[in-house]
Amino acid sequence: MARYTGSRAKIERKFSDPIFGQAKALQRKNYPPGQHGRGRKRKQSEYAVQLAEKQKAKYTYGLLEKQFANLFDKAARKEGITGENLLKFLEARLDNTVFRLGVAPTRRAARQLVSHKHILVNGEIVNVPSYELRPGDVVSVREKSKSLPIITDSIAAANARRFNWLEWDTSEMSGKFIVYPERDLIPEKIQEQLIVELYSK
Repeated sequence: MARYTGSRAKIERKFSDPIFGQAKALQRKNYPPGQHGRGRKRKQSEYAVQLAEKQKAKYTYGLLEKQFANLFDKAARKEGITGENLLKFLEARLDNTVFRLGVAPTRRAARQLVSHKHILVNGEIVNVPSYELRPGDVVSVREKSKSLPIITDSIAAANARRFNWLEWDTSEMSGKFIVYPERDLIPEKIQEQLIVELYSK
């Protein structure tokens, strides 16, 4: 499936948020990209603000439009607050969980590890990045892949980055998805209510 492969720095400058973890671009050029980026300060319409928030969420989690719309429909059908349900489903994706566990330095790298069959779920190879984890599922690194530099380096760098809805065992290189995270535990700066309003039009 197609994925955005353009400049990540431009996207971060567009939203004024280091959604890919590359804060250097924002530090050097803290204005929108493009010829008129430095002087452009037009007032945005309500629709433009809502659309921008949806685009930001899509880029953050690496989804295309159809995938995102399908996930929103699922969140809307589930009991509870639609916006929070959406973020919970996004966090439960396998590629995102591999990233959160510290096995990969970025979501893009996590997607590649999953696609290349380096990751197991409950002892079985799963190569679908969008696979939705359920509470109790165990995510681990395949035995043959435990010595890969991208994995060992990422785990070493992520020792302090832990999340309440996940358990991690460094010696086994495995983690457990304990529960869907509550909204206040998800660190992403996404205003999910704007997305709900956009889809409600």
